[in-house]
Amino acid sequence: MNKLHYALLLVLTCMQAPAFSQDTYQFKQGLMVTSPQRYGREAIYTDHLAYQLYTNQLKTPIEGATFGNGDNGQPLVWQAVTADSANRLFRRGGGRGAFGRGAYMYLTYQSEKAGPALLNIKGNSGLYFNGEPHTGDPYSSGWLYIPVQLKKGLNEIYVRGAMITASLSFPAKTLQLITEDPTMPAIVIGEKNDALQGAVVVMNTSSKEWKGLQYRVTLQGKQVTTAIPAIPPMSSRKVPFSFDGSAVNATGKPECSIALLDKNAVVDEKKIIVEAVTAADKYSSTFISEIDGSLQYFAVAPQLNGTKKGSALFLSVHGAGVEAIGQARAYQSKDWGTLVAATNRRPRGFNWEDWGRLDALEVLSIARNKFQPDPQHIYLTGHSMGGHGTWFLGATYPDKWAAIAPCAGYPTLKGYGSADGLVPDSSNSPMEQMLLRSGNQSDVIKLVQNYKPLGVYVFHGDADRTVSVNYARQMRGLLGGFHTDLSYYEYPGGEHWFGDISVDWKPIFDFFKWHNRPVDTAVNVIDFITSNPGISSSFRWAAIQQQEHPLQYSRIKLNRNRGAKTINGTTENVRLLKLDLHDFAAGSDVKVSIDGTEITSKNNGPLYLLHTNGKWAAHQQPSLDEKGPHRYGTLKDAFNNRMVFVYSTGGSREENEWSFNKARYDAETWYYRGNGAVDIISDKEYALDKYKDRGVIIYGNKSINKAWNTLLANCPIQVERNKVTAGSKQWTGEEISACFVWPLTGSNTASVAVVSGSGLTGMKAAYANQYFAGASGFPDFMIYDAKMLMTGVDEVKMSGFYDNLWKLSEAEMILK
Repeated sequence: MNKLHYALLLVLTCMQAPAFSQDTYQFKQGLMVTSPQRYGREAIYTDHLAYQLYTNQLKTPIEGATFGNGDNGQPLVWQAVTADSANRLFRRGGGRGAFGRGAYMYLTYQSEKAGPALLNIKGNSGLYFNGEPHTGDPYSSGWLYIPVQLKKGLNEIYVRGAMITASLSFPAKTLQLITEDPTMPAIVIGEKNDALQGAVVVMNTSSKEWKGLQYRVTLQGKQVTTAIPAIPPMSSRKVPFSFDGSAVNATGKPECSIALLDKNAVVDEKKIIVEAVTAADKYSSTFISEIDGSLQYFAVAPQLNGTKKGSALFLSVHGAGVEAIGQARAYQSKDWGTLVAATNRRPRGFNWEDWGRLDALEVLSIARNKFQPDPQHIYLTGHSMGGHGTWFLGATYPDKWAAIAPCAGYPTLKGYGSADGLVPDSSNSPMEQMLLRSGNQSDVIKLVQNYKPLGVYVFHGDADRTVSVNYARQMRGLLGGFHTDLSYYEYPGGEHWFGDISVDWKPIFDFFKWHNRPVDTAVNVIDFITSNPGISSSFRWAAIQQQEHPLQYSRIKLNRNRGAKTINGTTENVRLLKLDLHDFAAGSDVKVSIDGTEITSKNNGPLYLLHTNGKWAAHQQPSLDEKGPHRYGTLKDAFNNRMVFVYSTGGSREENEWSFNKARYDAETWYYRGNGAVDIISDKEYALDKYKDRGVIIYGNKSINKAWNTLLANCPIQVERNKVTAGSKQWTGEEISACFVWPLTGSNTASVAVVSGSGLTGMKAAYANQYFAGASGFPDFMIYDAKMLMTGVDEVKMSGFYDNLWKLSEAEMILK
């Protein structure tokens, strides 16, 4: 686990730029060198070049100069490169695979004057522009434009990426609309279309925050105005707008005009196409997400001959790079149900974990309200990454589905990587073991018993070279040992995609039709596993409220006899258990035997049982101030509940710049990965009542962020200049970084995530935001030295989890 991976560093020394204008400048030349680094789906990362940059040790590259030495002791030497005919910069004879996905590129631009520009780089995972961090475009989508402030003279850009194209353009307008990445619904003829919602990007290339902007959207004479939230300086934000499509009465692609208004004056205007379809066509529908208040969409393959209440509902989760509408169009409409395709927030998004998981649950809830299906006829399927999503969502929420059908899927990211790399399977380091524990919920192999109540149809092409059929065979072997309702088929000669039948396979839907989801009263046997009650806590009438050891695996095996009025069973790693007794006769005595402890309870509501000193006893409903399914911790939990990013204004210029730049970098990454939008505000603007029940990400430390005491006065972890304290432990110096979570004061649901450091070096070492990588594990808290970027886990000082009362517990942490 400590072995460093090597990446390519390209140094691109560009020719003198043209005069400042609207011309586009293409980077063509450079130098390169390998540089040790490791990024992946975990909290630990290493990056030798970044560490040198953060500590002001990085020397300007010169062809033939040595950057350092590799693991084999050989010198790492800068080498010249030139772009090919497609403007791609990479090492000849190497390409993307030879240098790893984390390659660095250093671009320089000589500007005749200071001013704004838009940086567009494809194929990179991140960059620094004159030292400021910005997100990358690893999938070469092409629509990501980064506002940057050029200095007069030399401008330096370090880029992670093994093969990139890079350009600068020079905006003529301070405010403008970017319409290359729209989120739009379809107009469904015959439905009520007067309050539809779309979203495009608003770009601010000025040095001030812009407030009071509006959209004015016109479609076939119908005009709607929408207010736009504040756009921070040198930033962009994807903002929803309302529009009226009621005048559209025929299928086609009518043009919609979007005007950007500042004090009622039009500062930019763009056209965008809206698709108009019949009620029988596949279509897109948008909604405001409760995760962050952004506009998201799902796609629908409507029921044949019209939607009928009480029909079936099929939730389909797409593969990497596939749009939800493309997923829906791969299916023929069914005469017995409606198919809905969720988005995972982006075509690649979060691998159907984390916020992709929440997106799927949001869409499922919306679809249930809209189409009113029979709750006993809800099914789950998906292809490729969506096959993984099917395995994951099926194991995580086994009581939501009548049957599942993973197609060409891999069960876990521990065995199948992507642009973010594999989830490490294990480590010899106790510290790294603690960090990896926070990602246990991603390992569906450990949750395999949860498939027992479901019908499972496994479908895979036997010639699949993208996702090996061995994954399907692995799951067949695991399920075959105990599962009594398993169907399995390998399509002869089938590659990864062999036409629409890769997903729209008739035997799958025949299998679905044979399966009903039992009602709760009919389910008397429970065997359920979870590692995180904050993600998945319950099955039917039993719920794991708290664990003895946070984020280790918990299991309940229960049997209910309603006639005899008994429940008996066993548990593993469960501290607090909730049993719903409402299926027993009201007021009757129910005898419960758990792990050998017998308890008699009168059915007057849910029964809470607390496990202490090896015994179970009846317990009152816990306070919402404690950990529970409503709020169970880990750093990622704060990035929910319409989060707000709070940067500092109480530090030095350099400290406050770091704080704002980091907040903007995280917002850019959230937009790219999650099609999301975030309010970025200063510490002076934050107030608990103004942002009630909203998640908070606070940047900086107690010495520089004026919102710190409001949010973190009672937290046992404190960070200030040159000192980090955690309970009785203390670390000094300016190279210490910390990230941790804490309950939001006055809220029963929201949390605060802290991204902090004891000085500029420690703060910069917290730049990496792998918490946005799907299935990456982050604990409740982690404190580390910036030297972690050089040597890895050995520089992590402390990591772990609070106990159920949000107190530090040495039993649930690792200290160096």
